[in-house]
Amino acid sequence: MAKRSKRRRGNPDFRHRVPGPLPAVAEIEAELTALLTPVLFAPRQLERRDPRNPARLIRLRARILTLPVMVALIVSLVWRRLGAIAEVHRVVVQEGLLWVSPLQVSEQAIAKRLDTLPASALAEVFTEVSARLQAQPPPQLPGLERWAEVRTRFSRIAMVDGSTLEALRKKTQTLQAQSGLVLAGRVMAMVEAFTHRPVWQLYTEDAAANDKRFAAEILAALPDGGLLIFDLGFFSFLWFDDFTDQQKWFVTRQRQKTAYRVTQVLTHTPYYRDELIEVGLHHSHPCRHPLRLVSVFWRGQWYRYLTNVLDPTQLSARHICELYRRRWRIEDAFLLTKRVLDLAYLWKASANGVQLQLYATFLFYLVLLNVCQQVAQSLNEPLEQISVEMVFRAFYHYSRALTRGETVDVVTYLVKHAKLLGLVKRQRKRQREILATEQEVWSSS
Repeated sequence: MAKRSKRRRGNPDFRHRVPGPLPAVAEIEAELTALLTPVLFAPRQLERRDPRNPARLIRLRARILTLPVMVALIVSLVWRRLGAIAEVHRVVVQEGLLWVSPLQVSEQAIAKRLDTLPASALAEVFTEVSARLQAQPPPQLPGLERWAEVRTRFSRIAMVDGSTLEALRKKTQTLQAQSGLVLAGRVMAMVEAFTHRPVWQLYTEDAAANDKRFAAEILAALPDGGLLIFDLGFFSFLWFDDFTDQQKWFVTRQRQKTAYRVTQVLTHTPYYRDELIEVGLHHSHPCRHPLRLVSVFWRGQWYRYLTNVLDPTQLSARHICELYRRRWRIEDAFLLTKRVLDLAYLWKASANGVQLQLYATFLFYLVLLNVCQQVAQSLNEPLEQISVEMVFRAFYHYSRALTRGETVDVVTYLVKHAKLLGLVKRQRKRQREILATEQEVWSSS
């Protein structure tokens, strides 16, 4: 008897939907072109490492699918939600993409190029584009004026965290030989605290890698005089000392059962305490530099934060607590890039293909955030109140408005129809409760 084929598990009605491609929006494409092409068209030598001798670099030959062409294809895969390489092939052959005219090329050639185009080339593009955006004047948004003085004291205020990428489909023989799910690796990212822009990222194929493993790379990515916010996954006395030694600063949570000695009480109220302390009292876990401990009684519970900014005039206790609460912006960045920009669904099973998708997703995310900032400024709303997801979904409605003959620019259209499109988040009961608690806690200072 013939062997019965294995039935696919799960209800087929609930399998992942593959949406059709979004229509091209000329204004968004113009912004992508203006942002990327000066970087891409600069002389750039593409190289890859010799697999037989990793210390040797091999210069790649010229191709039809050059770096500018591939970036146009890869970024379009993200922003137009083309869904698959087959779809991008259809579009580039018939319409062209971004600055690339219709191009006769095979689907197999595109797929193979995603494996051979060095991810480091796109990493350089991301770094240059991010630096150019960082050099622009900061947006004038409600709520940021109270941070103006703090922002001048630090060269950069950012958050860092890691996220595991989803399981790869077992398409290749190498993956099929492995049992169970095969995760696509782990990405570390650094996000600016007030613009929410990603400014640095690092990828590893090891999905189980501990965040502390990348401590040296993270610290090197933070400029001198920068302030970094991170969670307990990075808690390490040795790393705290590295920050102080290099004149860089951090804010984090205190781990439970951490032994410490109070050396000076700076402030003591019923709702919060600000103290200078010594930690790492055990000889096997030293911490050479003093730290500052801010304890806040928040809705029936004490929360404790550590920093190496010892002077309260440089960073107040309230600023420390509020900065740590802003750490959630990096969780938003992972959520949006995975769920809205489809980073949870990978095009290629190769490590190189995964990295190309990562950089392309972050590149478009920079442009999307730039539009959100313009909308927030026009509506006089804090950036946190603008729904990035709804702005992205509104591009479809804007494209339809253009086909009906409307001639407004994208930001004007979004501002005019902000309520209909749901661009401004509603203030929920929990947010009102937080504001009331803040007033109660900090009014005692």
